[in-house]
Amino acid sequence: MLNPAELAFLTEYVSTMKPVVKALNIMQAEADVHMGWLVPTISLLSVKLDRLRISAKFCQPLIDALQGGIQQRFGPRLADPELIAAAILLPKFRTSWTSNDDMLKMGLDYIKTNLDQEPVQLVRNNSSSSDEEDYFRVIKSNIQETTRQLDAYLASTSDTMDILKSVPAVFNLSLKVNTPLPASAACERLFSIAGQIFSPKRARLDSKNFENQLLLKLNKKFLP
Repeated sequence: MLNPAELAFLTEYVSTMKPVVKALNIMQAEADVHMGWLVPTISLLSVKLDRLRISAKFCQPLIDALQGGIQQRFGPRLADPELIAAAILLPKFRTSWTSNDDMLKMGLDYIKTNLDQEPVQLVRNNSSSSDEEDYFRVIKSNIQETTRQLDAYLASTSDTMDILKSVPAVFNLSLKVNTPLPASAACERLFSIAGQIFSPKRARLDSKNFENQLLLKLNKKFLP
């Protein structure tokens, strides 16, 4: 039986570690593994730990150690414009995941600078206009179109990925910056399962047989 002091410590410890566990589960998930999840998840974890520290009686050293580890591991990355842009370019987050205006500005500046759009085909109404005029008119139209798409995306209230299909310029950049994985947990699980199949007693499996067994193992939940 725990005494009141031990029970109070255990309760506070569980409350302290709860957001850490949730953050780890998010980062190790096999769904929603876009790079854009990294900065919002770590930033929100840091905010939650700061709030817990105010009322902590026993776990302040633990919280300080966690915050120190977060800053050592992720500190520079939390100020990376590309990673911030990756978060903004996920409909689930956009600009609602932080109140840090400077951070959001870095991400939006990166997006505006790198936003890619196929050249707009203009109808040449004035036969006397020069190629030089057409050239600069195309540039101006491209900027206007990409800006319009970005504004439409940011103003939308939908949090599904389908909204990106209506703004191809934003979709292309989102695909580019969100392709990398924020964690290697999914790959490590694959290697772990592969190691269970390719055991010393089954070392003579050829590559095709091994690949088929690995696919069956990983996709058995889809079998009827």
